[in-house]
Amino acid sequence: MISRWGRWRAARKVREGDGRPLGRYRWWQPLSRSLLHLALREEDGEVRRWSVDVRLWGDSDGEVRAHLFRDGRHHASSKLPAVLPVPGGSIEVVASGYGLRRCHFVSDDGAQQQLVPDPASAEGRRARLERERPGVSRAIGAVSVAILLVALVLGVPQIVEQISHIPPVAEHVGTFTSPLTLPAWSNIALTVAALVASTERALRLRYHWLLDGGLFEGEA
Repeated sequence: MISRWGRWRAARKVREGDGRPLGRYRWWQPLSRSLLHLALREEDGEVRRWSVDVRLWGDSDGEVRAHLFRDGRHHASSKLPAVLPVPGGSIEVVASGYGLRRCHFVSDDGAQQQLVPDPASAEGRRARLERERPGVSRAIGAVSVAILLVALVLGVPQIVEQISHIPPVAEHVGTFTSPLTLPAWSNIALTVAALVASTERALRLRYHWLLDGGLFEGEA
């Protein structure tokens, strides 16, 4: 969950919506847009559909925002990480470098519920595979983790070696020679494989601070 300090900061970024309609999810948007939904029963007894729409490559001004829609009308927006108030709680939205790492409804009593991906979205298609072919889904997930573990084991020593040769670091700490040195093509292939693996995990809103690059990202 977003920390208490992070929630306070995020709450200050929420802006009132303009009432525009929620646009349809287009076939060319899988890598650039995340769309998830939540059904909530409100005080009047009616069930409303709340939707979170995130353009992962940024809005027209380049900022990545979470846009909140109520029954298909723009209700509010916020830069990420976002905490968007809704009846009975709030929706927390956090992104990583590969997609969404969190999009959960957190009720006033602390209960959490992940929003449901739109069926047309990349997240929705990945969720459908998990429902219809659970064995295949688990295998893909296991391969993603294995790739990231291999990338971590092989990549970190080489990164440390490069950092240790920076003059100020070498002068005060000394240099380090990696026991594993891969040719350039292997490093490129490993980087591409790790990007694909992290993207696959992001489609399931899976995130680990070490595996998915959180070591180099700021805390929410």
